[in-house]
Amino acid sequence: MSTTFQRRNQTVLVIGQLLSGVGVASGVAVGGILAAQLAGTTAASGFVQTASALGAGLVAVPLANLAVRSGRRWALSTGFALGAVGAALVLLAASLGQFWLMAAGMLFFGSATAAGLQARYAAVDGAPPEKAGRAMAIVIWATTVGSVAGPNLSEPGRLFGISLGLVPLSGPFVFSFVAFITAALVISVFFLAPRPAQEASQLPSAKLASPVGPASEVKPAKAHGAWRALRLASHNPRALAALVAVTGGHAIMVGVMVMTPVAMNAHGHSLEIIGIVISLHILGMYAASPVFGVLVDKVGAVPVVLLGCGIFLAAITVGAIFSERSDPFMMSLALTMLGLGWSACLIGGSSLLNQSAPHELRVPLQGANDMMMNFGAAGMAAIAGPILALGGFFWVNMAALVVLLPMVVFGLRALRSTPEPASVDILG
Repeated sequence: MSTTFQRRNQTVLVIGQLLSGVGVASGVAVGGILAAQLAGTTAASGFVQTASALGAGLVAVPLANLAVRSGRRWALSTGFALGAVGAALVLLAASLGQFWLMAAGMLFFGSATAAGLQARYAAVDGAPPEKAGRAMAIVIWATTVGSVAGPNLSEPGRLFGISLGLVPLSGPFVFSFVAFITAALVISVFFLAPRPAQEASQLPSAKLASPVGPASEVKPAKAHGAWRALRLASHNPRALAALVAVTGGHAIMVGVMVMTPVAMNAHGHSLEIIGIVISLHILGMYAASPVFGVLVDKVGAVPVVLLGCGIFLAAITVGAIFSERSDPFMMSLALTMLGLGWSACLIGGSSLLNQSAPHELRVPLQGANDMMMNFGAAGMAAIAGPILALGGFFWVNMAALVVLLPMVVFGLRALRSTPEPASVDILG
């Protein structure tokens, strides 16, 4: 892939991420309140995050398989289109007053999140190895604008919904629908990347990953399923560390983040203060991603993963120490560091996964990892509520610490391992 094509694709992916960020954040910002209204109980409010994460996990592998067969263009556009279907189902559920239909809609809604996550890998396709971390980080960074702007569209969306005769809180999902449809169209029309099998002989990393010598002798990649890719990757210390870092980091971030507003609300803090804390958290998640991308290219992916683990440890420590006081400044500090730790582990771990897997396993393994991280987040979100109710915010942080420990262990193991040609390392 030429440099011109790669830059154009990166621009297209950035636009898609801006749109999808607006779509996801617009819906999630009011989704919990709408779910509680439809179900008639506040207990249903936490279901939105869980259902969306489950939906993203369920569709991750099928989207990766579609990328192998037909290319990134159709995989990403399909994911965004399914997200639009989910937004439409939520609108229908609100008009009919049916909570179960909203539940189904949120599963589809999660497909847009899955597509947004896989876009980070699409950004690396065709990028020079020495700039791969930056290419990935720029696309992740683009989510910042949408994620910050989305919640601020809640009130305009409510008023827009009223003007259309819709249930007021369903109005923001109209914005989600339009954003996802536009993202799908932008990707399907303007994205130029060839199919992954066609890229095998063009990527510089393919020469290293192939056991057959010169690039001219590289044969089309043989199809591999996600489960086979995971089984083979489990024998590679660096690939295994990447899987654990991305999955564990996402689970820690979601588990602590979703319980922070609940804990602060219980201590009497206003929604405005809570909103500031969450906004700083989102800023930490995305704004510094270019920095971590440069660090990946300069010092390596494993050190960035371990840096992320260190930031997570600091965030967990601050959160645990100030859990009883719930001091707004210290909670803001803890949540900002939580976002930074997530960013470092996501970019470092995703880059390490790309570096560790041969081309024929790369896309299936990416899909499998995204499935794991979303299922992990759903599970962590599900248990964080009972932990908070039984033991308080301190024990939510202790649960996050339990998840962090294996991330550090596998990261240190990967640091001691010697990188080898990817195909030999996993398959040999």
